[in-house]
Amino acid sequence: MSFMQKIMLFLQTEHEKPTNYSSFHITFIILTILSTVLLCVFFKKASEKKVRIFVAIAWGVIVLFEIYKQIVFNYADGKFNEYRWQFFPFQLCSSPLYLLPIIAFIKDCKFRDGAIMFIATFSFFGGLCVYIFPNDVFDTEFLGVQIQTMVHHGVQIMLGIYLFVVYRKKFTIKNAYLPVIYFAVLTLIALILNLLVHKAVPDHIFNMFFISPYFDCTLPVLFIIYTKVPYVVFLLIYIFGFVLCAFLMFAIMFGIEKLAKLISSKFTKKANDERENSTNS
Repeated sequence: MSFMQKIMLFLQTEHEKPTNYSSFHITFIILTILSTVLLCVFFKKASEKKVRIFVAIAWGVIVLFEIYKQIVFNYADGKFNEYRWQFFPFQLCSSPLYLLPIIAFIKDCKFRDGAIMFIATFSFFGGLCVYIFPNDVFDTEFLGVQIQTMVHHGVQIMLGIYLFVVYRKKFTIKNAYLPVIYFAVLTLIALILNLLVHKAVPDHIFNMFFISPYFDCTLPVLFIIYTKVPYVVFLLIYIFGFVLCAFLMFAIMFGIEKLAKLISSKFTKKANDERENSTNS
């Protein structure tokens, strides 16, 4: 066995496929919640430079994991085979691969604001959905890929909340159109790729954003709609649905912030009242 084969054998270590809310799944849910809370508590007031460095590190982690996934899925029988197009990294949950560098390295502007808001709404929603319903992402026997998918989507959740906390002032109704533009552009690119790649390699499954007219949508709820209505109607419902869900994430984050401020103010008031009573006595 060659050195390369030994490395690939290690990288392709197999593990029983996790099930929804198994110990594997729950462990990553707990780790993601703890990481997000600690990040928001201790780095809420971090400098702009530190925030950018953290985003860059997070981007580096998911890029390395993505490279790993591409390698192990395309290596079999002791060699690299024809590329498996179904694993091409351009799904909604792949968007951090392309947008995080904008947040980390581009100077502050509307272009960057849109990327920040997209990660905190559309990308956050995508990561959250996978953590709640991880069915498809667990459909692999490779332990490393099982870990990769949970880390990747966990980073989406963590950064979605953290970027909202840090850049709260950017999240205004006036800027609400910015993430929608990003979503529209990414969806258009996905649609064009679906058409072009299917024409080039018709024997391969290629369904970016799960909106290919050639392959069924497998997303929860949407897979039912896909089979019931004409494709154009499905596409419009898909776009409207994701935009609506993104704004729902927007509203939930605002609600959590308001609740946190209310709780904080009550505790502060209680502490002040106790201090005042103690002084008077």
